[in-house]
Order: sequence, then C-alpha cells, then structure tokens
Amino acid sequence: MFCRARWRRVLQGVNRWHSVAFSKRFLLYTNLGISFSLSMVGDTMEQSYERYLGEIDAWNGTRTLRMGMGGLTVGVVCHYWYQYLDYRYPNRNIRTVMRKILLDQIICSPFYITVFFITMGLLERQSWEEFREEVMEKAVVLYMAEWTIWPAAQFVNFFLIKPRYRVFYDNSMSLGYDIYTSGVKYRKKPSLENIVK
Repeated sequence: MFCRARWRRVLQGVNRWHSVAFSKRFLLYTNLGISFSLSMVGDTMEQSYERYLGEIDAWNGTRTLRMGMGGLTVGVVCHYWYQYLDYRYPNRNIRTVMRKILLDQIICSPFYITVFFITMGLLERQSWEEFREEVMEKAVVLYMAEWTIWPAAQFVNFFLIKPRYRVFYDNSMSLGYDIYTSGVKYRKKPSLENIVK
C-alpha cells in the first residue's frame, strides 16, 4: 500500500514535469536542453570508442562541451524549422509528409550542418582557411550520411509524432548520428609519414 502511494506520487511528479517541459511556454528550452545533452552524450560515447582503439589517451571535456554547444545551435534551428514546416504543411497525409522530408533534406540539412561547423569554428577559433578546409572535407560526408539515415526517420517523425515531440524524437534518433558526427568532426588527417608507409 505504501509503495503504491509512493509510486503514484512519482508518476504525478513526472506528469507535472512533462506538462510543463513540453508546454508551448517552455518547449524551446526543453528542446535546447535535449539537443545540448544528447550531443554531449554522443561525443562522450565516440571518445570512449576512440580511447578503446588507442586513438586518444584521455577524455577531452572541452571537446564534449563544444559538441554540446554545436547541438544547442542545431537545436535552435530544428525547433523553429519544425514549427515552420508544421505551420506551412499541417496535414499528415503521405504527400505532405514526403514534401516535408524533401524540404528537410534539401534545405534544412545543409543549413544546420553549416550552422554546426560555424559554431565549432567559432568555439575553436579557427581561421577562415581552416574553417573552409574543414567544411569542404567533412560537410559533404555528413550530408551524404544524412540521406542514408534521415528520410526514413523523418517519415516516422512527420507522420506519427506529435509536433511538440519532434525535436525530442529527432534527438533520440540522432544519438547514433551524433556519435558519427563527432567522429567525422574530430577525425585526424593521415600524416604524411603514414601515407608513405
């Protein structure tokens, strides 16, 4: 009896938190928190893998924080982009969903990849040449990966998920993509010595 009452109070607390966090008033903050946190989790997982392979010696907290900031800026873009798409195309039929997927892949994906690299470039104080070189080398790799992962994930997002949960779903699905993004972003160029061998 006592456990049941305690469990009921826990569920009531979770329901109260949920109704506030996903309300119109706080949805932006919730989405930003989710984007920031899961980007950091993705980078931490990627660094753990790199440590396991012996590619790095220790966890780099600054790198993880930067990836979180990249996730934060991308979270802003996604929050407002999904609101725009849902306002402009409110229906959930197959034709509308396919249109949203195409717009998302053709317009938003390149834009938010660019926003991500701009954020990282500013945080890392890259020169214009370093920034340009990194974007030319890595942005296309990420954009191609976008086309293999996101159309199917976005079909579910636009067809089944309620609008207020779109960024939450997107970030939940993108944890694996965040790991990949961290790996691509911090991939070391092969040294001249390794190429000659």
